[in-house]
Amino acid sequence: MTSQIASSTAIVLGFLVFLLLGGRLIRYFGIAAEGGLDVGLLFKIIGYNLPYFLELILPLSFFIALMLVFGRLYVDHEMAVINGSGISRGRLARLVAPLILVLFLLEAGLSIVGKPWGVRQSDNVWQQQAMQSAFDLVKPGQFLSSGDYHLYVGSLSDDNSQLENVILIQTSKDKNKAQKIPEANQPEALKDLPTLPKQLSSKDTIVLAKSAQQVATDDESGKTQLDLFNGRRYEIGADSLKYNQVGFERYRITLLQKKEDKVSKENIETQKIEDIWTAATANTAKPNLAAQAELGYRFALPWLIILAPMMAVPLAQVRPRQGRWLRLIPAILLYVSVALSIISLKKPVSEGKVDAWMYALLIVFLLAFALYLNWASRINQRVRFGLFNKNNRIKQRG
Repeated sequence: MTSQIASSTAIVLGFLVFLLLGGRLIRYFGIAAEGGLDVGLLFKIIGYNLPYFLELILPLSFFIALMLVFGRLYVDHEMAVINGSGISRGRLARLVAPLILVLFLLEAGLSIVGKPWGVRQSDNVWQQQAMQSAFDLVKPGQFLSSGDYHLYVGSLSDDNSQLENVILIQTSKDKNKAQKIPEANQPEALKDLPTLPKQLSSKDTIVLAKSAQQVATDDESGKTQLDLFNGRRYEIGADSLKYNQVGFERYRITLLQKKEDKVSKENIETQKIEDIWTAATANTAKPNLAAQAELGYRFALPWLIILAPMMAVPLAQVRPRQGRWLRLIPAILLYVSVALSIISLKKPVSEGKVDAWMYALLIVFLLAFALYLNWASRINQRVRFGLFNKNNRIKQRG
């Protein structure tokens, strides 16, 4: 039985991985065809994204495999023979405990370590792709955008080592800090206001250069720099007719810079578990709710492996002349709703609407629900048997 469940899990897992990664692979091929991605990095990115998919597909595959195997036992009347031999279905499920333990540890490794590592490595590949030599992506006569920079190249040198007739536009918005007016100079209408209203000003920087070349930097610095030669730099304000002009022989700019590796809501999925634990348990005035939500999510997700056999064994039971496929689809929908309840809890915890301990309460509730599915028939049978005996005693007294 363990070998059948393991083989069925592997087959279902392979099918779901192929189904889900197929659409992602087609999209990556489209990006590579447009020149936005090196074909050599295509399968590397797919490999790094694999733990991201396995995190949710593995419990579902295990549940479907359990439904198929136990449903086959009921359809072929093998379960009736096994139960008649004195082996309960609970004991039968406990026989696959080694497989459950292995999958639980695998799911915990994927959730706690594997997926964050894969997402982090995938982001690094995309960042390296964005920070690769600008000459690999530059097309003469077209603009190339990178962050706040927009680069236009008139032509390339014969050896493609230098850009010629370069136009670089940098767009940025700076908020002027409000300054407090001295009380002696304040008008009567403004004396009750602590500051002046903030004014938004936009400044664009335009750089014209005869030539440019990329600065050689190491990969660890995470910077993409460009040296421009023999040109002029204009700083233009959108709210003013004045502009600043500076001539230069050599001017260095930084197009891309490596982001700071701090725990934040934007990069929480890529952080290591020890960093998230430190951020979530830090005694600060404002707790890091995103870290608490991610920590609870990573520890709660492996329990789907424990819930899978507890729910699959009772849900796989079919009545005589009832096909097992009729029970499979509702059971899958029920198990998916259980998984979605854990996933959907991440947003309200990160927003502070509910406490992070709600993950533990949800797991306890789901375990109680799974136990009810296993004991519901016995409980109903005992209740009916007790009522039947009670009615008989009342009749005998009467």
